[in-house]
Amino acid sequence: MARPTSRYVCQECGAVAARWAGRCDACGAWNTLVEEAIPAATPGGLGRTVKTRGVTFVDLDSAGADLPRRTTGIAEANRVLGGGLVPGSALLIGGDPGIGKSTLLLQVVCRMAGAAGFTCAYVSGEEAVDQVRLRAARLGLSGAPVRLAASTDVREIVATLEGKDAPDVLVIDSIQTMFVDALDSAPGTVSQVRASAAELIRAAKRKGTALFLVGHVTKDGAIAGPRVLEHMVDTVLYFEGERGHQFRILRGVKNRFGPTDEIGVFEMTDRGLMEVTNPSELFLADREGPISGAAVFAGIEGTRPVLVEVQALVAPSPLGTPRRAVVGWDGGRLAMVLAVLEARCGVAIGPNDVYLNVAGGLRVSEPAADLAVAAALVSSLTGEPVPRDTVVFGEIGLSGEVRSVSQTDNRLKEAAKLGFAGAILPQRRPGRHAEGRPAPEAGLTMREISRLDELLPMFGQDAITGAEG
Repeated sequence: MARPTSRYVCQECGAVAARWAGRCDACGAWNTLVEEAIPAATPGGLGRTVKTRGVTFVDLDSAGADLPRRTTGIAEANRVLGGGLVPGSALLIGGDPGIGKSTLLLQVVCRMAGAAGFTCAYVSGEEAVDQVRLRAARLGLSGAPVRLAASTDVREIVATLEGKDAPDVLVIDSIQTMFVDALDSAPGTVSQVRASAAELIRAAKRKGTALFLVGHVTKDGAIAGPRVLEHMVDTVLYFEGERGHQFRILRGVKNRFGPTDEIGVFEMTDRGLMEVTNPSELFLADREGPISGAAVFAGIEGTRPVLVEVQALVAPSPLGTPRRAVVGWDGGRLAMVLAVLEARCGVAIGPNDVYLNVAGGLRVSEPAADLAVAAALVSSLTGEPVPRDTVVFGEIGLSGEVRSVSQTDNRLKEAAKLGFAGAILPQRRPGRHAEGRPAPEAGLTMREISRLDELLPMFGQDAITGAEG
């Protein structure tokens, strides 16, 4: 029987099938199987043993070469990376089209080449060299000694890395445009993305080059291509932001050399991305006077405390099925908070439309925002504003209890630094979370609650009777 010369690979999950089908059996996606040629088999036989400096294996505590981090010249980027770039590391950065990925990386390599004196190269597979120069001129970076190239051939790029003048930092924009000529599939397919990334990462680690890979994202916000791509790299970064806001968030979701879920905050201007050293002050800059439906949430992003305003609007619905619209938070979490308010506290919100928004374009994911969301909802429903100088945080359980959260001390210190006078937080048990107690000089008035219904008296009796009426 003749050996098959082609196979069908799913462009969503990378699963391989012997024949074409309309639906992938592995992930369930439709019309994603693409025919690809099977590469020639390599000769059999045993390979050489693993060698590390002439020894088969080394001890864990053996002395090795120190790898000092290479600072990027941008403090917010250094924070997300854990202090700077590690030589030989591979970083994948994804984000929506036009969000500023190329702008950020161009600023990084120009800072590193100019101020720090590193050898930096920028390889674009989507733009010509002159187009990259135009962007650099607009950003005021024309004088930076960065080497530019326009290429999509991985073989050419690897040959450059193998040369004696290999760069210290290399940017590939983007990995979906690269191709390996040994494969017959088109650039951007699962096989090409996987093979291109593997070749580039292998060459970068041999030469100690810090490698940036720009990745396209799907309509769901995930990086396009095989999921194994995120496992191959050392660091995965997402560049987030709402088109209607000037703020951009660089978030680390994986980092082998630093903390995860750390964020760097930038502001998009006509001169590129500018660092925001105090994001809490910026997110709260446009707050108005005491209005109903708004509460300030003291959150933690990575190791940084961030204060943001949570806005809610509860309005009578003309529809048979009321609307639930959420921006910047989890819609499922909102449904849970609404159910607890109705079942455990007697607050009837069901027949109303509910709109929830995290001001400033930041996306909040931690459960500690539950109490702030509940306060904003009840405030909008009753018309009684949450005190303007009070921060709110705490996790809500299904039985209506308010659970303690981590890093209470850091949240309260950030609130005191920005001039807040009070805090509504979960009740702390004696002898537990002692490190979370604020210093006496913080001057914050604490209101500790153990159950969600203890929050309602601050909004008056209308919190229940007005809602039922």
